[in-house]
Amino acid sequence: MGKVTGFMEFERVNETYEAPTQRIHHYKEFVLALEDAEAQVQGARCMDCGIPFCNNGCPVNNIIPDFNDLVFRGDWQNALDVLHSTNNFPEFTGRICPAPCEAACTLTINRAPVGIKSIEHAIIDKGWENGWVKPQPAKHKTGKRIAIVGSGPAGMAAAQQLARVGHEVTVYEKNDRVGGLLRYGIPDFKMEKWLIDRRVEQMQAEGVVFKTSVFVGKEALHEKIKNYSSKTIDPAELLATFDAVIISGGAEQPRDLPVPGRELSGIHYALEFLIPQNKEVAGDSTNEIRATDKHIVVIGGGDTGSDCVGTSNRHGAKNVTQFELLPQPPERENTPLVWPYWPTKLRTSSSHEEGCERDWSVATKRFEGKNGKVEKLIGVRLEWQDGKMAEMPNSEFEIKADLVLLAMGFVSPAQQILAAFGVEQDARGNAKATVDGQKAYHTNIPQVFAAGDMRRGQSLVVWAIREGRQCARAVDEFLMGSSVLPR
Repeated sequence: MGKVTGFMEFERVNETYEAPTQRIHHYKEFVLALEDAEAQVQGARCMDCGIPFCNNGCPVNNIIPDFNDLVFRGDWQNALDVLHSTNNFPEFTGRICPAPCEAACTLTINRAPVGIKSIEHAIIDKGWENGWVKPQPAKHKTGKRIAIVGSGPAGMAAAQQLARVGHEVTVYEKNDRVGGLLRYGIPDFKMEKWLIDRRVEQMQAEGVVFKTSVFVGKEALHEKIKNYSSKTIDPAELLATFDAVIISGGAEQPRDLPVPGRELSGIHYALEFLIPQNKEVAGDSTNEIRATDKHIVVIGGGDTGSDCVGTSNRHGAKNVTQFELLPQPPERENTPLVWPYWPTKLRTSSSHEEGCERDWSVATKRFEGKNGKVEKLIGVRLEWQDGKMAEMPNSEFEIKADLVLLAMGFVSPAQQILAAFGVEQDARGNAKATVDGQKAYHTNIPQVFAAGDMRRGQSLVVWAIREGRQCARAVDEFLMGSSVLPR
C-alpha cells in the first residue's frame, strides 16, 4: 500500500488551523485541509503492514489502505468510490471523527500514524468539487414503505441505504431542520451545516422524504418541545401506515448534577447553550444564554464540554474554566500496552487552545449566589485509588461563576419515545436490541427497529453511521427476505 518505503521517507503532516486570535471572531470552519500533493505524500506513508488494524479501528470499517494507495497514485475518483462503499457521509467524519483508525495504525507503535482523517477529508472534498458525488436513485421500486424517526447521522445513513434499494423512505424530525444532534449539538466552527443540507438534497433526489417539525410520540419530550415541533404523530399511526419503522433519535437526556444550589439561575445543561447558538448562527433565533464578559465554568471534560469552551470564547467570555472529575491523563499513552485500541491520554482540543483553564480530579460540592443567581462554585479536590474517589481533606475551594454549563454526558435517549412505541429498554434506558443474528437491530415490537444512540447510548457520529447502515440491511432483509446491502 502506498509507497513501499514511504513510511520511512516521509513525516506526518497535519492539517493546519487558522490562528486562534482570528477564528474566535467567527463560527466558520477554520481547518485548512491538505493540498493534493500533501495528501498524496501522506497516502505514501501507508505501509504494507500485512494486517491493517486501521480497518477494525474504524467503526464503519473503511477500507483505508486501499484509498490511501489510490490517493498516493492520484486516482482520486476511485478513492472516493472506495470511501463511499463503507461510509455514506465522509465529509462529516472527515471533520469531526476523533479518528480511532489512526490509534490503530501500525505506524503508531513507534512513530506518528498515517493521517487517515486528513486524507478522508481531502478525498470527499475533491469529490464534491469535481461533481463526482451524485444521487443514486433505485432503478426499481419495491413498494415497501419505511418510516425513520430521527434525522441524525444514524437515521440519515439508514434512509439513504434503504432508498437506494428501492424502498419508499420517510424521515420524521422534531426540529425544523434535518440533522439531529449533528446539526444542533455540534458547533458550526467544527462542521458547517450546509454540508448536511447538501446531503439532504442528494437524498431527496434519491427519493427520501423529510418531514420536519413533527414529533413522534404520545407526549412531548419536555415543555420546550412546543417551541419547535408543530405537529405530533402517534406511533400507532406510523405502525399502521408503514411496513417498518426505525427509531434513531439521539441521546438527549443529560446527566444532572444534584448538589445544593443547582436551582440557581445561570446553571444550564450544555445543549441548552449549544442548540440555541447553532440556531442563532443559522439565522433562526437568538441565543438568550450569553457568555459575554462572564466567568464561565464548564463541568465535564469531554467533547461537549470542549464545544462549550469554544462557543464561550466566541461570545467574548472574561475567562473559561473546565473541571473534570477524573484524574489528569498522561500526556502520552503506553503504546505497547494499549495499541491498537483507543488510548487514554491528554487531549487538547482547538477550543482549549483558544483560551481555557483546565483542572482535573475536581468535584462540585455546591453552588452559591444572590437573588437567585449563581455567583460561585464551591469545589473539592479528589484522590483516586483503585478506581475509587475520595475527597482530599482541607481541599475545598471556590471559584467565581457567572455561567455554569453542565457537560457531563448523556444518560439515555428520550424515554417518552421508547415508551410510546412500547419498546423494551436495557439497563441503561436504551432500546433493547442486538446487533447480530436474524433479529439484528430488531426491538420487541415486530415492525420496529432501533439504531444509533437510541440503541447503543451516547456515542460518536461514526458509530451512528455504522448502526444506520447495518440497521438498513436488517430492515431490508426483514421486508424482502434477503439483502444486497453491505453489513
